[in-house]
Amino acid sequence: MRNSARKQVRNTAVRTQVKNVVKKFRAAIEAKQDTSPAALRSAISVLDKAVKKGVVKRGTADRKKSRLTIALNKATAATAAKQ
Repeated sequence: MRNSARKQVRNTAVRTQVKNVVKKFRAAIEAKQDTSPAALRSAISVLDKAVKKGVVKRGTADRKKSRLTIALNKATAATAAKQ
């Protein structure tokens, strides 16, 4: 197997994992689950691992992490305001 084909398979798997964990996090926020902070931590972890493997650039991962954190803060602020 060519080196580029091997890397393509790995990169695709890592990108899919990033997408899935971000979807899980957004679903947890939409459902107003208490597991949202844990889902954020796992999403950040997966993004950092993707950067370490060279699949995602550092700035892209930082931007995604920032937007996910902002989404969590908005969701918690909205639930706190309702109480």
